[in-house]
Amino acid sequence: MAQLNFTLDSEVVKGLFLGQAPEVMVPLLEAILNQFLQAMLTETIGAGKYERNDERQAYRNGSRERTLNTRIGTITLDVPRLRNGEFSHKLFHHYQRSEQALLLAMMEMVLQGVSTRKVTQITEQLCGTSFSKSTVSMLCKGLDDAVEIFRNRPLPKQYPFIMVDAMYLKVREDGRVQSKALMIAIGVNEEGYREVLGFDLWDSETEIGWKLFFESLAARGLRQVQYAISDSHKGLVSALHQVFIGSTWQRCQVHFMRNIMEVCPSKQKPQLKEDLRELWASKDQKTAREHLHRILETYSDQAPKSMRTLEEGFDDATAVLNLPSKYRRRLRTTNALERLNQELRRRERVIRIFPNQESVIRLLGALLCEQSEHWQSSRKWLDMTEYLQQEASLEQLDEVRKAA
Repeated sequence: MAQLNFTLDSEVVKGLFLGQAPEVMVPLLEAILNQFLQAMLTETIGAGKYERNDERQAYRNGSRERTLNTRIGTITLDVPRLRNGEFSHKLFHHYQRSEQALLLAMMEMVLQGVSTRKVTQITEQLCGTSFSKSTVSMLCKGLDDAVEIFRNRPLPKQYPFIMVDAMYLKVREDGRVQSKALMIAIGVNEEGYREVLGFDLWDSETEIGWKLFFESLAARGLRQVQYAISDSHKGLVSALHQVFIGSTWQRCQVHFMRNIMEVCPSKQKPQLKEDLRELWASKDQKTAREHLHRILETYSDQAPKSMRTLEEGFDDATAVLNLPSKYRRRLRTTNALERLNQELRRRERVIRIFPNQESVIRLLGALLCEQSEHWQSSRKWLDMTEYLQQEASLEQLDEVRKAA
């Protein structure tokens, strides 16, 4: 491009010499960029204003105002127009990238738990421009497509272990604040990595809701679930056995311990806790059952309700003992899922009441997507070698029995 000569307003030049740089920088930059745009336009169409020549490729068609938010303030530019289309320059491509970066930063602030009101204040300080809460919320809708792709992606891998749970949120619906259950399922694939398999929002934890949720996972390819870890919600467990036939339900030992302690006399709680920890640490089913009989004999008179609860749920709470010992600590509870729920809660507490169901799916769905990607790029959660070898041995044994 040829060398340019810029014309500046005398007041701008005077302000520079008088040390008024902060006040005159905006009009100075506006003057330079507007003249720069006119020069670029002349070069693009091959002719100056009112110039007639054979090399002209287009005609001017006025201009339109466009603002740029910069660190020194908001600059107003007169962007030239052409009859056969709008004038474009790399200057605006750079601006668009900066604008996209700003929008992504705003969405990231929301994801990290910053309220939309605080986002408005932060962007005003950074850019000199105020963004309303509705604008920030509208920008966050850009996450919708990515979240929907994540929610509906196929599940071609095998996930021997899954964990399921629900957390309750407050959502405004039909002019009222209602409690909604966010159902979440995470899985461990054959390579040993965790993934968020899916999530859905329902009015409450019902058997029908859980069944539809599990069926949606199965429709996306979830098969051959060997162990499902959860609390003892009856609707959940019933739906689980209906959809994933043949899977083993491992009752979360932490939740089970709470159920036992809720009906235990205060005097017996400390010692019973120690005895139950010893029970959970048993090396095999035989040893665990010996501990069970001893505990039942000791506390049958002192804590009869607790013993009844323990005896009824013993088999489900110790199903994990059929796995190699190295897998038991992580698969005997839903702690991995509980930690994920805590991360969601940290963001949810900032919002407190979601304006609608779509905002729940958008925000928490984006967080779950991000967490799932992080898990898959981190270290393996479980070394699946020993488990796969055990499964292969059991399959060979079944074939021998069938042949016999």
